[in-house]
Amino acid sequence: MDLATDPHVLAIGEALVDIVTPATDPTQETEIPGGSPANVAMTLGRLGRTVALQTWIGNDERGRTVAEHFEASHVAITAESHGATRTPTAHAVLDESGAARYTFDLEWAPNSPIAVGRAAQVVHAGSIATTLQPGSAAVLEALVRARRHAIVTFDPNARPAIMGRPFEALNTITSFLCVADIVKVSDEDIDWLTGGRDVDSVVSDWLTMGPSLVIVTRGKDGALARTPSGLRRTWAPGNVAVVDTVGAGDSFMGGVIDALWALGLVGAGARPALHTLTDEQIDTVLGRASAISDITVSRAGANPPWSEELD
Repeated sequence: MDLATDPHVLAIGEALVDIVTPATDPTQETEIPGGSPANVAMTLGRLGRTVALQTWIGNDERGRTVAEHFEASHVAITAESHGATRTPTAHAVLDESGAARYTFDLEWAPNSPIAVGRAAQVVHAGSIATTLQPGSAAVLEALVRARRHAIVTFDPNARPAIMGRPFEALNTITSFLCVADIVKVSDEDIDWLTGGRDVDSVVSDWLTMGPSLVIVTRGKDGALARTPSGLRRTWAPGNVAVVDTVGAGDSFMGGVIDALWALGLVGAGARPALHTLTDEQIDTVLGRASAISDITVSRAGANPPWSEELD
C-alpha cells in the first residue's frame, strides 16, 4: 500500500492488548490484541478495504504481537505508531452474559501533528484516543485537517474506567461531534455520558452539531439511525447465539464504513450526498453493519468476519 497515492481508510486511535478473563473460568485468561479504532481497522482489512492504522504502541513484545495481529488482517500500521514507552493493556472481565468490564493501563501520546495523507477518503477516530490527553487534541486537529479531502467517522465508545467524569468526557466528545460526518454510538454510551437522558433527545441535539447521520446501537433492540432531515430507520439484529460482545461495536462501525465505501459515499466530495441520504441507503448501511456485528458476537473475542464469510 502507498498511503500517498492509494485511496484508503485511516483509523486513528489506540491499539492494545486485551487481557480477557471469562466469568465461567477465571483460570482461562488470555491475551488478545484489541483497541476500538484498531478493531475497526481490522474489520475493514478483512472486508478487503485498503486501511491504515495510526496508533501508539511500544517497541516491546506486546507491541510486536499487536502489529503482527493487525497486519495479518491487512491493516498497515504507520511508521509513526511505534513510539510508546510500553504497549497499552486493557483487562476485560466478562460476566455470565459475555459483557465486558474494563480496566486500563494506557499511554496515548502520538507524535503531533498526526500525518493524514490526501489519499485518505475516510478518517475514523474514537474511544479512548479522543478523550485521553495529551493525544486527544492531536486527534481532533487531525480530523479537522482531514475534512478537506475525507469524510470523518466517529464512535465515542465510552470507557468509564479511563475517561473520568461523564460531563468532562462529554465536553471533549462534543468537539468531535462538530467535525464528524457519521457518528456511531451505543445506547449505553449515551446513558453514561448524559446521566440517563432520553436517547432520541440526545440524538436530536447531536444532529444539530454537524453530523449527517447518527446511528445508535441498542444491543438486542437493534440499531437506530437518524438524519437532520428527519429520516428515522431501525434494523433488528439477527437471531444469533451471543458468545460475547467484545469488539461488536467496533465491527459494526467497520461495517458502516465498508457500506459507505460500497455506495461511493467517501471523500470530501461525497459530503453533499451524505446530507441527502435516502431510506434505502441507510438500510444498506445498517444491514451490512448488523450482519458483520452478528458474526462477531457469535464467536469469542474481537474476531470480525472475512469478506467470504459474508458473501
